[in-house]
Amino acid sequence: MDKEAKEKARERVAEIASEHYKRGDVMGWFEALYKESAGNNEMIPWADLEPNRFFHKWAEATGLKGEGRNALVVGCGLGDDAKFLHDLGFKVTAFDISPTAIEWAERLHADRDIAFATADLFKPPAAWLGAFDFVLEIYTIQPLPIEMRDNVMDAIAGFVGPSGTLVVVTRGREDDDETDLLPWPVSREELRLFEKSGLRQTDFRIMPGDEGEPDRFVVEYRRG
Repeated sequence: MDKEAKEKARERVAEIASEHYKRGDVMGWFEALYKESAGNNEMIPWADLEPNRFFHKWAEATGLKGEGRNALVVGCGLGDDAKFLHDLGFKVTAFDISPTAIEWAERLHADRDIAFATADLFKPPAAWLGAFDFVLEIYTIQPLPIEMRDNVMDAIAGFVGPSGTLVVVTRGREDDDETDLLPWPVSREELRLFEKSGLRQTDFRIMPGDEGEPDRFVVEYRRG
């Protein structure tokens, strides 16, 4: 997707999100966006039909391997990161709040043994809590209202099992930088909220974004 098309898609995302926020529905806009896209991934700014490049770079640098471990992808969208983890040797579960996104992901990756599911981050299956060796979160914190961040991060941390790992990829900002445009970048101070949920930071990398884009933070946490 070229820069102009991506910017147009982001503007439409902001419009749909704003419409839902005004109604007090901060989660429903994801399904609305996927339905409106009608199978055209270029209407979804983050749907590149390939793994997130910042996570891909981190995985290569760290020599990430699945070795049969259980992995969960939070807010998986069209499932490209789930496919990447599967191909690295993880046993992958991936969920999104949008049924349309999950149906789309299942079609795209029908040749992979990935357990896709429609689920709400705040009302997940009880069997998922503390059940995963590796949890991946990419760009699902930043589009949710800032006042929800404590609860969002606590919910994500809740999936990490004993001695498990969480990797977070997000647009980053400095602690004293103000932000007023969706998606709202995440500060280092906000990321420390994961430590309140029993995780410890084991790796923090800053990767340059594209021209005019915020840097990305790629952060690893461990439980125990």
